[in-house]
Amino acid sequence: MKSTRLAAVIGTAAITAAGLAALVGCGTTSKAPAAAATPAAAATPGGSAYAYYQTMMKGLYGGGTMMGGGSYSWMMGATGYQWMMGGTAAPAWMRGSALPGFMMGTSSDPGQVMGSLFANAPGPRVSAAQAAQLGSQSPAGATLDRAANRITFTGATVRLTVLASPAGGPDETFRIAGLTDPAIAVPAGAQVSIEVINADPDTAHGLVITVGGVTSSSMPMVTARPAFPGSAVWFLGNPTTTGMHAATLSFTATKAGSYRYLCPVPGHAQEGMTGAFTVSST
Repeated sequence: MKSTRLAAVIGTAAITAAGLAALVGCGTTSKAPAAAATPAAAATPGGSAYAYYQTMMKGLYGGGTMMGGGSYSWMMGATGYQWMMGGTAAPAWMRGSALPGFMMGTSSDPGQVMGSLFANAPGPRVSAAQAAQLGSQSPAGATLDRAANRITFTGATVRLTVLASPAGGPDETFRIAGLTDPAIAVPAGAQVSIEVINADPDTAHGLVITVGGVTSSSMPMVTARPAFPGSAVWFLGNPTTTGMHAATLSFTATKAGSYRYLCPVPGHAQEGMTGAFTVSST
């Protein structure tokens, strides 16, 4: 796919602390932003994720110019990497406002673009057989109500595996303990660890715990922020012969309330990749 087409559909880059890459895009100015603090999930430049980011950017844009000839060479280095991971110097649309016009009006599927771009990104992998097993097994310490499509945890430690759009189930849904998009309840203060596996052969997926009501937006990754620090695995690339991309989000469910888990790829939450996530006070 030509880089000019890619630039029109790819929004922001967020590479998780687990070393898996995410959505890449560019701003509308050729001036490098000032250095700024980045979120906890944004690792300092260095390591395999940063190296992959640089290689991919140079492969797409030749390391020199981007989008109409403006100079974006700064995006190849540490400043661009940190800026594109959502630091405070990032543009407003990256932090909760509307997308800019140059990213709209395309018929391309952003999920398919991202899935292909990051199919070979570094990070953990699991086999298809492992994924199927993990997606069907009951989490330790959980009570499953299959009739109500609900999983309830009462202990201080919560561990579960989420399969994104696996084979044998409805498209654009999550599978957890053999259930489709189940409601999940955990106690306040619980230490939560969620392994996310992208089992979809041709589309990127991720998982974010957000406040309720965000699925009304067609771009949930823009309008919704993670409800807790660490409660996001943004985008995992397509599976390859080496396995399915996997990443683990870890956070403390510090505040009781009603939340949602959803896939942040544009449109996926609206198509069914979402479920209730409740943090109870008792």
